[in-house]
Amino acid sequence: MMDFKKYIRTIPDFPKKGIMFRDITTLIKNGPAFRKVVDEIANRYKKEKIDIIVGAESRGFIVGAAVAYKLGVGFVLVRKKGKLPHRTISTTYELEYGTDTVEMHKDGIRRGQRVLIVDDLLATGGTASAAVDLVKKLGGKIVGIAFIIELVDLKGREKLKGYDVFSLVEYEGE
Repeated sequence: MMDFKKYIRTIPDFPKKGIMFRDITTLIKNGPAFRKVVDEIANRYKKEKIDIIVGAESRGFIVGAAVAYKLGVGFVLVRKKGKLPHRTISTTYELEYGTDTVEMHKDGIRRGQRVLIVDDLLATGGTASAAVDLVKKLGGKIVGIAFIIELVDLKGREKLKGYDVFSLVEYEGE
């Protein structure tokens, strides 16, 4: 597997002091590295008979749509409240300081569809668990949840117990 960390820029103290922001824009602007990310995720799930990919706003759109293209399946958006134009379902989840609400179109997932959730980063697991909740509300079967980066110390994987969680890069204590 490619060493993806060398393509990920770390920005100290962003968005606030003490945070080490993992910036994937440097990875996705590198064609061969981005292609390898997409290939790695798609290859892991290609035998799973995925029907649809779900991606969370906003970097999850970039990675998820590319994986959907590679697998030849459709793509469904999970967006912040009020951003989708048609009938939606929503779920609210906890943030470090408050709550947030995300939505998906009611017709985004059909009952029984095999779903892969894709996002750029697993931190506390809030966004991913919200996407899981939306897929389950519509009767989808979650085959896996894939990320480029996992911030292991934040224990987001614990919120996703019982699901196949895959990440290409792990950061600990940084």
